[in-house]
Amino acid sequence: MTDCIFCKIANGEFNTPFIIETDDYVVFRDINPKADTHVLVVPKQHYESLTELEDESLLGKLLGGVKKAAKELGLKSYKTVINTGKEAGQEVFHLHIHVLSGNIKGV
Repeated sequence: MTDCIFCKIANGEFNTPFIIETDDYVVFRDINPKADTHVLVVPKQHYESLTELEDESLLGKLLGGVKKAAKELGLKSYKTVINTGKEAGQEVFHLHIHVLSGNIKGV
């Protein structure tokens, strides 16, 4: 999708620093953090939401990315959030997993 901000980030169009990059996903810091540590695990392929993702192997890789990001950041405990749909709080319509740790605000 050409106008999707997360597609552009994942494709390197904004030189966003990645904490992790694989063939399937990227992990980067949220620009509007809701916790002391707030990163996003984002698939490189566009899926509007979790509802669209039927590839269970990719879902497993994304969850593995959560675990790798937590280890890389030295997180002992953390919260994961996947907002699916506008009514559930999804603001960017590209599947992503929030990983939050520390003082979490309003999630």
